[in-house]
Amino acid sequence: MEIRIGIMNVARELTLEVDDDVAEKLKSESESASDGSSKMLWITDREGREVGISMAQLGYIEFGATGDRRIGFATD
Repeated sequence: MEIRIGIMNVARELTLEVDDDVAEKLKSESESASDGSSKMLWITDREGREVGISMAQLGYIEFGATGDRRIGFATD
């Protein structure tokens, strides 16, 4: 599953590929972290890299299916 994360005052969003079970765990962790019990949200992607995001700077988290990436001037 593809996860896109928006961070305040940062022009680009963070995009990660994670397994479906990790995405479900991330949903519950982000909800509990947003109530102030945690200062950082840690995510591990499919390749084992860990990313920490400050909850104070978190803009949004978007969960979606992995799509094909178009290159060039593709039209539908």
